Amino acid sequence: MAIFLQWDKSIQEAYMNKQSRMKRAVQNYKTELTMLGVFCVFFAVMSIVSPNFLSSQNMLNVASQVSANAMLSVGMTLVIITGGIDLSVGGILGLSGMIGSILMVQTKNSVVGFITIMAVALICGLINGILIGYIKMPAFIVTLGMMNICRSLDYVISDANTQSGFPQSWQFIGKQRVMGIPMYLILMVIVFIIFAFILQKTKFGRFLYACGSNADAAKLSGINVRWNVCAAYIVCGFMCGIAAWIMTSRMMACDPTYGSIAEMDAIAAAVIGGTSMSGGKGTIGGTVVGIFLVGFLRNALNLLGINPYWQGSALGAVIVVAVLAERISRMRHKKA
Repeated sequence: MAIFLQWDKSIQEAYMNKQSRMKRAVQNYKTELTMLGVFCVFFAVMSIVSPNFLSSQNMLNVASQVSANAMLSVGMTLVIITGGIDLSVGGILGLSGMIGSILMVQTKNSVVGFITIMAVALICGLINGILIGYIKMPAFIVTLGMMNICRSLDYVISDANTQSGFPQSWQFIGKQRVMGIPMYLILMVIVFIIFAFILQKTKFGRFLYACGSNADAAKLSGINVRWNVCAAYIVCGFMCGIAAWIMTSRMMACDPTYGSIAEMDAIAAAVIGGTSMSGGKGTIGGTVVGIFLVGFLRNALNLLGINPYWQGSALGAVIVVAVLAERISRMRHKKA
């Protein structure tokens, strides 16, 4: 009899532990699950309002449109987790893409173009990282300055002209398909998986969260806060280079306007996905939801015939609401 009672008690304990783990999982991903719910409601409403919204062609169009901004959003997520922000992502995308395009047209060599794009983007990210991580300058000021420098140089170098005439090999990532799926979408999924792993399973990811949660405590625990903050901006610069590669390959051209206000979409995607502007919180999964929510929001406004000039207002309102919701949630958590 005692054996059966002990067995029954073990089953109850296992059940309680399972329930506790499920509760913790829901609590940890509450923001992401909430946004996923909003995403589903949004889809349901739009499928009724606009029958073409759920068509396979429209889904592919939206995925294509967000592919470059998705790279920026991943980099932005890392930066915001550290408690910073990068307003220069659009400018870096534009400048690196333009310099790489000019050299590629001159040399007729795709490898030269790719290396140049990545080098320029990494240098810009490194400059941001050194000024913010080591010299302790405000991230807002540094990246705002970098954004203006990149935008200005973009127009000066190109003489405000669109670059085209790329080698055919350059269209590999933008035009090639594998089983009907564009290569840039496959790359996008790979990037999501890699960075989700980095944030959740590596020391670097844990250090980023620690730096954003409490930089002083992280420093006392032996974490090199300056280097990790700097590294976040370098990675963000790297992602700008990948975004420039995708965009120029898709369009087989580079225009000085590429990347304009892209920082807004990147910030919106990260914040909507649950990344805290205060730092220390955020996931790639949440950012993915945010990326597509922003993309489908823009798409829905187009399908409904809304004036394009209103799209910025709608996106701005979504950002404010997302930040407000995060603040309210944080206040409730503190009271509890």
